[in-house]
Amino acid sequence: MGFPKDFMWGAAAASYQIEGAYNEDGKGLNIWDVYSRELNYVRYRETGDVACDHYHRMKEDVAMMKEMGLKVYRFSISWSRVIPNGIGEVNQKGLQFYSDLVDELIQNGIEPMVTLYHWDYPYELHKQGAWMNPDSSDWFLEYTKVIVDSLSDRVQYWGTINEPQCFLGCGYYGASHAPFLKRPTRDLLIIGRNILLSHGKSARYIRQNAKKKPIIGFSPIGPCNIPKDSSKEAIEEAKRLTFSTNGEGFVFSQSYWSDPIFFGKYPQELYDDFGDLVPEFTKEEWSFVTEPLDYYGANIYYSNANNNVVGYPENWKQGIAHTQVGWVVSPEVLYWSAKFLYERYGKPIFITENGMAEHDWVCLDGKVHDTYRIDYTHRYLKEYKRAGEEGVPLMGYLHWSVMDNFEWALGYNPRFGLVYVDYATQERILKDSAYWYKSVIESNGENL
Repeated sequence: MGFPKDFMWGAAAASYQIEGAYNEDGKGLNIWDVYSRELNYVRYRETGDVACDHYHRMKEDVAMMKEMGLKVYRFSISWSRVIPNGIGEVNQKGLQFYSDLVDELIQNGIEPMVTLYHWDYPYELHKQGAWMNPDSSDWFLEYTKVIVDSLSDRVQYWGTINEPQCFLGCGYYGASHAPFLKRPTRDLLIIGRNILLSHGKSARYIRQNAKKKPIIGFSPIGPCNIPKDSSKEAIEEAKRLTFSTNGEGFVFSQSYWSDPIFFGKYPQELYDDFGDLVPEFTKEEWSFVTEPLDYYGANIYYSNANNNVVGYPENWKQGIAHTQVGWVVSPEVLYWSAKFLYERYGKPIFITENGMAEHDWVCLDGKVHDTYRIDYTHRYLKEYKRAGEEGVPLMGYLHWSVMDNFEWALGYNPRFGLVYVDYATQERILKDSAYWYKSVIESNGENL
């Protein structure tokens, strides 16, 4: 089959990375607003204060999306823009921005896809313990209610939480993302439990209260280990490594997050490693965590590797192709990930992020000739299509990102966008990849 006729082609972005207007119209602070300007957490101490100024240029940006032929735009909502203190009083101006964005997308023939949480946790709730607080899942539910009650008359596609591996693993384990903390295993397991419960309560509320019949998922990172050869043994070993909780690295694993949601239990390996440290759910809490989902969203850029080796990891070799941020180019990961994830969890696969950072600049002819991005995306889409041809149900593909933006602790040097942004002038230029991607969408991937 490859890509079905109703395949959802689009692109994605996140609130903090593009919106700017960090202290306008009643918005509260989030952890990135606060910590990006302190010490040297972010390269050059760059912040998202202005970013791409999408808050003021939303209509211009949606017009660009239409020009690119996007069918879907996945965006996240800034929790503290809508509820400045995280709970309590709603900021109507902030909520109106997202309502206007949804209307603008629909008027331009683009399906809005809402992600409720993409890393910009309200600072006022952070001061109360954030995800460590036992009330954190109720805080997230309160926020979910505000968004769903406001937008679900027009929004059908929902994602609860984006990449829990990254905001727990990088934010509380590796100290490379806000709030730049390092917490012991006991705390990480408690935080993970509360994130899973937050997801579940949110999904339940969407399912029971959305005005349009909702289609719900979440978006963990979804890369896999690639088999070293085509033998059955190699494939099984790659699959085992893909779903291993990996000791102290459990926060970055697939199964730690997805097994509870789809199977109603943690992987046995987690108990083998941590025993009584693993916090349990009550029967009622499990009913939330296992709220049925409609798709498996996966953000995939490169393959996993066993790094416990001397020399290069197994997905690397001397001189291998890699992107501007050092991520190995491994297009076959979209084939194997789609295959492994579907075999394990049984849900249609939706690639909710895939793309690459490049050293883009405006050439003498005034255009941005990002040939490597075209080649990268072409290779990855061919592998994703191969999975579909072998029977894996493919729901959609969203390119990361719709435009260049603030790349978290790496600042503004990495450029992931289909659209070039001059941050000094806020000029937008569609790159060659944007026009190439438009042709792919028009042919439903038949020209790959």
